[in-house]
Amino acid sequence: MFDNLTTKLDSAFKVLKGHGKITEINVAETLKEVRRALIDADVNFKIAKEFVDIVKDKAIGQNVLTSLKPSQLLIKIVKDELTSLMGGESVGINTASSPSIILMSGLQGSGKTTFSGKLAKYLKTQKKKKPLLVACDVYRPAAIEQLNILAEQIEVGIYKNTEEKNPIKIATEGIKVAKKEGYDTVIIDTAGRLAIDSEMMDEIATIHKEVKPNETLFVVDAMTGQDAVNTAKTFHEVLNFDGIILTKIDGDTRGGAALSIKKVVNKPIKFVGNGEKIENIDVFHPDRMADRILGMGDVVSFVEKAQAQFDDEQSRKLAKKIAKNTFDLNDFLSQMQKVKKMGSAKNLVGMIPGAKKLTQNADINENAFIETEVIIGSMTPKERENPKILDLKRKQRIAKGSGHSIEKVNLLVKQFFQMSKMMKTVQKGGKSALMNMMNNFN
Repeated sequence: MFDNLTTKLDSAFKVLKGHGKITEINVAETLKEVRRALIDADVNFKIAKEFVDIVKDKAIGQNVLTSLKPSQLLIKIVKDELTSLMGGESVGINTASSPSIILMSGLQGSGKTTFSGKLAKYLKTQKKKKPLLVACDVYRPAAIEQLNILAEQIEVGIYKNTEEKNPIKIATEGIKVAKKEGYDTVIIDTAGRLAIDSEMMDEIATIHKEVKPNETLFVVDAMTGQDAVNTAKTFHEVLNFDGIILTKIDGDTRGGAALSIKKVVNKPIKFVGNGEKIENIDVFHPDRMADRILGMGDVVSFVEKAQAQFDDEQSRKLAKKIAKNTFDLNDFLSQMQKVKKMGSAKNLVGMIPGAKKLTQNADINENAFIETEVIIGSMTPKERENPKILDLKRKQRIAKGSGHSIEKVNLLVKQFFQMSKMMKTVQKGGKSALMNMMNNFN
């Protein structure tokens, strides 16, 4: 998401390079390109024009500090305004009541059911809640089964009634069950509906009135662009929802929905879905998203994702193994699997400052982790514990057993020894060694 916008904004700011100060002429030329970039990203024309006018007013007449170049100052102003456009700050979900009732709404195919499962897992693992999923999509039988599978996968409760065809009754019964069985959060998954279907819109309005939710969330597919914004407006008129969920932001989308939707309905984007896995849910931080749009990365989110996978005890054990020089391919595989859980490789690259430019024309292989798992899985326990014994004959056997070329096996073994060496260097040299390594990378 935002790849095209990031590239075009970067080109726009280059107009100011070489200029000693911001003038009405050079800033107008730059902002003309910024406006084009926003419109190409499917941002509403009126919003794009207002955005550029605000940036222009703030930029002209500002003194450029000696430590800043004109382009840097303009980037700072654009970053602040992008942050403001997307809501300014992150807004949490209201789970103060017990049980807290969360009503999910949205179009057909927006990813509501999947996100209900993701939200349940997030609340369970991150907020220590005990959620109950309630299956109210009586029009799509597969939805009930899908929600049931998700509930089993993340080990949370589910209330379903395949005999009942009235979603209002199912929702109220689910809340009663939650109160009786000690659940502190109820997530009601409703059927997807078209905004033009008055009967279905009346139905969700009735559910909303009956269950009196603490949170009503509108789930929308980011890939639908301006259609997402228009649909949000219609749903908001019926439900007066509390927040927006943007799904599929990892897809090939221009990003206009994320940049326009808050301005149109004046409700915050609370979460984003950035992949198909149950872990692929992120709290929406406007400032961090603005950084990513401008190619600055998102180190804070990267660190948070890493911390969620690497606990202190495991880190201490790993440090001891590195110190004793006993770090092996089992440990290497374990670390790779933890990184894999952090999200897609493309998404992670976007969080690292400068990495997106370095990998702009590179084909990021999302299957690399799978290849690693298969190759290491084709090794014997002895080979995994002592990689130094991997001679040509053993590598040929591993290549044949894994279905990969001898070159890929050699590359994996080389990466392992490089990683081992790097970890040893960082551990010995501490922070200074890590900084030197980062400087060499940049």
